[in-house]
Amino acid sequence: MELIEGHYAHYDVVSYEDLTTPLPMRTFIVSYGFTDFYIKDDKLYQKDRFIHAKQILNQHFTTSQMSDLSTSAIESKETEVKLRYTDGKWIIYRPATPTLIGIDRDPELPLPAVKDGLIFTDPDNDGKPGVTVALNISGLIKAEIYIARREIFQYYITVYSRDFLSGYVNDLSEQIIIGASHTFLAVPSNNTQHPDPSMNPIILRRVSKSIDTWEELQAVRDELFPPEPAF
Repeated sequence: MELIEGHYAHYDVVSYEDLTTPLPMRTFIVSYGFTDFYIKDDKLYQKDRFIHAKQILNQHFTTSQMSDLSTSAIESKETEVKLRYTDGKWIIYRPATPTLIGIDRDPELPLPAVKDGLIFTDPDNDGKPGVTVALNISGLIKAEIYIARREIFQYYITVYSRDFLSGYVNDLSEQIIIGASHTFLAVPSNNTQHPDPSMNPIILRRVSKSIDTWEELQAVRDELFPPEPAF
């Protein structure tokens, strides 16, 4: 636990696919932030803080972006992690802890299919319900969709050294599309996570506690992490 304890830059990719569309939709959600491990009452805890995220789509005519304010509104819980020793390596398991963004309700309850009666929040403070995702379609149409999410993720990380941890993310998150600036965009998708762990990597690199913002992390990003995925 003492070897692991510390402040880490966080990079993960979650891969989704929706095979129900005429042109199968494939998406990479790339997230950056910080993960802190610390010992309390002889147990190892961790807490994630996300600061920047982007979507990379295989539809090259569409780009999508969520603001850093929305990303930072994802408040990860303090979570006790489990350690196990397997095949000569230490494995860290972080269990799932549901967290809500853009909606006010019990995080332990699944998101309902019907939006009526739900209370939506405005974490990005733009006067619109839920989280705003900006879309640019073919460079001609600028649009927005408004979503609420129940973030549910767990991960398995191998300790390769004091400064380098790597593994994969298992994402069980749920999403509601609240509305859109163009009605044809307010259509639920059937995105599911790609089952291959190598398509859902997470990398943690130990950094100085003085690196604590997206601007500071962005300046050293290429020294810490591999290139972002591309189609």
